[in-house]
Amino acid sequence: MAGQRGLQKWGWVLVFLAPSLLGLLVFMVGPILYSLRLTLYDWNLLSDPDYVGTANFVELYHDDTFWTAFEHTLTFLLFYIPSVLVLALLTALLLNRPLRGIAFFRAATFVPVVSSWVVVSLMWRWIFNPRYGLLNFGLAKIGIDGPAWLFDPDSALHAIIIASVWKDIGFIAVMYLAGLQNISHTYYEAARIDGAHPIQLFRHITLPLLTPTTFFALIISLINGFQIFEQAWLMPERFARRGTTVVVEQIVNNAFRYNRMGYAATMSWVLFGVIFAVTLVQLALQKRWVQYEQ
Repeated sequence: MAGQRGLQKWGWVLVFLAPSLLGLLVFMVGPILYSLRLTLYDWNLLSDPDYVGTANFVELYHDDTFWTAFEHTLTFLLFYIPSVLVLALLTALLLNRPLRGIAFFRAATFVPVVSSWVVVSLMWRWIFNPRYGLLNFGLAKIGIDGPAWLFDPDSALHAIIIASVWKDIGFIAVMYLAGLQNISHTYYEAARIDGAHPIQLFRHITLPLLTPTTFFALIISLINGFQIFEQAWLMPERFARRGTTVVVEQIVNNAFRYNRMGYAATMSWVLFGVIFAVTLVQLALQKRWVQYEQ
């Protein structure tokens, strides 16, 4: 292709991209557009879809179960986002120190990230067991009577948040670790010459130069948080689910338990719209607090 120009060059580009583009169109773009069409239909997977117009959106607007799930999702995000970002940053600061065996600790931190939610859920169900669990055992040693956790609708969501933060710390910490190692040591050396102490170094050099990493981690965490499903599906006991139901769980239930594909598609697009809007707001606000190294 060297030396070729114009249509002939782009023709060869399309030839090599065609397999990937075809797969993208057939398996991703096509189903996405079809799901948008489904929002206008009532379809139970067995009979032909019935056109209902905007009835699915009207029903969703008055669906208290959906908005309760949406409230639980926002509550999850409210506690999950700051917790995972702060703890991941502290973990990255520890992993950035020149200690013996630091490679082992870096790998160990990432193990929960690659672990299956099925395994993680079973482990945390044991930890949160109100009678035999490790957490309540430790709380009892300091005179605190622990809650029923996954058996109580009022505490089950908090248990899910704790498990989610534990699992995702390593993922965000890797981002922060890369950001820390990308900061030039000349900034710290110049500040130390001027008499800056460690807290000032962290506040005026480390944090500002980590804002691009924080921005990326925030966007990824928000998108993943809005799509919380596995832990909310696997961890709580049956009678505690009314306190942990989330949006994606409602989508799955309506699609595969109640056979309401059109209504589930409507929920999916509403969720997509919320995520898209939040992402646009973050992109617009980044100019006010994200500082890129010159």
